Amino acid sequence: MNEGKPTKAKWWNRPHPQDPSGAAGTDGSTDGDVELARPASAEGDFELARPASAEGDFELRHPESVPLTEEPDASSPQVPDERPEPLHAPDPFSTPPYGEPGPWASAPPVQQPLPAPSPAPVSTPWQNYDPWAAPAAPLQQTGAAIDGVASRRRRLRRALVGGAVALALLSGGVGGAIGAYLERNGGVGGVQLPQAGKEPVGRAADSVAGIAARALPSVVTLHVTGSEESGTGTGFVLDDLGHILTNNHVVEPAGASGEISVTFNSGDTAKATVVGRDSGYDLAVVKVSGVRGLSPLPLGNSDNVQVGDPVVAIGAPFDLEGTVTSGIISAKSRPITAGDSVDGSDVSYVDALQTDAPINPGNSGGPLLDSRARVIGINSAIRSADDGSDSGGGQAGSIGLGFAIPVNQAKRVAEELINTGKATHPVIGVTLDMDYTGDGARVGTKGSGGSPAVNAGGPGDKAGIKAGDVITEVDGQRVHSGEELIVKTRAHRPGDRLELTVRRDGKELTISLVLGSSDGD
Repeated sequence: MNEGKPTKAKWWNRPHPQDPSGAAGTDGSTDGDVELARPASAEGDFELARPASAEGDFELRHPESVPLTEEPDASSPQVPDERPEPLHAPDPFSTPPYGEPGPWASAPPVQQPLPAPSPAPVSTPWQNYDPWAAPAAPLQQTGAAIDGVASRRRRLRRALVGGAVALALLSGGVGGAIGAYLERNGGVGGVQLPQAGKEPVGRAADSVAGIAARALPSVVTLHVTGSEESGTGTGFVLDDLGHILTNNHVVEPAGASGEISVTFNSGDTAKATVVGRDSGYDLAVVKVSGVRGLSPLPLGNSDNVQVGDPVVAIGAPFDLEGTVTSGIISAKSRPITAGDSVDGSDVSYVDALQTDAPINPGNSGGPLLDSRARVIGINSAIRSADDGSDSGGGQAGSIGLGFAIPVNQAKRVAEELINTGKATHPVIGVTLDMDYTGDGARVGTKGSGGSPAVNAGGPGDKAGIKAGDVITEVDGQRVHSGEELIVKTRAHRPGDRLELTVRRDGKELTISLVLGSSDGD
């Protein structure tokens, strides 16, 4: 190859920014039919051009000097230069794309991370980083991948749960502090005490309230006024004709000319008159007239009563009408006497029911009720403790020892008083020695006025009772005194048969007799 005359291509070379001497274009190598050469006499820049008449041949031209090619052949047609005119003035700074191509710059080096010091590589966001590759996922400022939807939801749930727990703890602490403050200081306002709401007014029929609700309309209060004294007592309605049963000692102060006023549970009052009374049984019947809507109390059976049965007493203790108390039957057939007459005419003998239901002065004549609101007794007497005073003007109160006339006895007496105005008494027909201190009831040696102690032709005389006999049992029940014998006898009706155990001359005899009758005068 001759220098400056390539065979197929002719080149004009331009100095390379990194090779000003131009040696990069004269390496003497040939690639196919192309050979690059720079004439020794040429200076300046070269450019690569391709003649229009030749295909595949190139030549190098110098833009500011005479072409270093061979003389063109005269026989070859001349091809005009068809290069387009530039659309702008040359850029003196040679800034692409407006001027000529500027100096070449090498591409930035590819950034590679430093190898991990540990033998087990740790995956980091910058490992195998390629700045020109499209990112596989969005990056955060820290270089970590953005969490997915599920991860964000889990983190949100954890945050909500933690917030709820914190709020609960805070609320509990604040509430406890406020509660402690209010408890110590009585609240922020006025004191308001807790109270139960309204409840149904109805009560069980066998409760004290249920019994009282049924019985109170039939219980009355009696105010008695006499010429010398007055008093207060209780009674209850026997029938719708206006008959009311009470104690004899309640109406006794009225006498023949006194007044008796009856006050009903409704508050209505009416005048009453005595139908009949008996001091031996301490019972009396009065009657009100012109009163409508009376509600009689049902009568029970005192023989069915057992010790321990619950009872309710209603009366007007110390003139407190409509007072209700409750208790139990403490004992049965308890012989008691009441009255202080010298001759014994006003003494009452009662084979009583004993109760611990509180009974006080003013309860006399009131009903003693069973659990079905039926009358089983008439409250008549109490045993009071001695208060140790000498005044004698006070009224004694209940100590839990109250006595009631059994309703079976009261019913018979009330019927006789309503029908005849007086009651009959069962009698043995003997006179008792009330001063006898031994065990039993001894028949006296003489009767009143010097008459025989055993009435001739009476029940005792017919049965074979003798003066001086000691009666120790009645129907198998022990008798310890004359009062007890009278009480046991009064518990029966006239005509009833009794079995008496009699001690005579150190021997015991059994005598059967039929009770006689006395009008009670």
